[in-house]
Amino acid sequence: MISVIEGAELVRLARIAVEKYLQESVMIKPEKDMLEKAGIFVTLNYVNISKKEYLRGCIGFPLPEKPLNQGVIEAAIAAATEDPRFPPLDRQELDNIIFEVSVLTPPQEIRAGPSDYGKEIEIGRDGLILQWRFGSGLLLPQVPIELKWDVEEYLANICYKAGAPPDVWLDPTSKLYKFQAAVFKEAEPKGKIITLGI
Repeated sequence: MISVIEGAELVRLARIAVEKYLQESVMIKPEKDMLEKAGIFVTLNYVNISKKEYLRGCIGFPLPEKPLNQGVIEAAIAAATEDPRFPPLDRQELDNIIFEVSVLTPPQEIRAGPSDYGKEIEIGRDGLILQWRFGSGLLLPQVPIELKWDVEEYLANICYKAGAPPDVWLDPTSKLYKFQAAVFKEAEPKGKIITLGI
């Protein structure tokens, strides 16, 4: 799907894009062509003095519509400045931010009945997208591990993320998709890049 070296390049690119944007209000152009298209998410985590991580922004594109490097630049800047859950990132915070890039496989609809979702969804491997009549939501595969959810909790929380009641996944008009992700992140702000996921 994507090599460790390419993943590390994408994480560095995400940081450079945000630093440049916050310092000069400029969106950088990628130096290297990574023309492969994939769904991409950039997550920013704030690290406090006791090394605990807190979500500070996460935005991306679930479908393979953009070349990898362009998607990372756009998602990184949006995660830093447009996530509605948080105020825009301040330049002074950059030294305390861990950058994480998730490269997604194309989503596949889970066609089993809701009673069999437990067999279809593997915690830690599968991210989820829920589409229901009033919207959609996405959770990356690393989220249920970080929050220690089982499959039932994962399904309830994908509903919340989509702005739906926690049992809307049972509605026959709802559609549930799963995907996997190769995840690359800084071990510490500006530090070594480690690989998680597939």
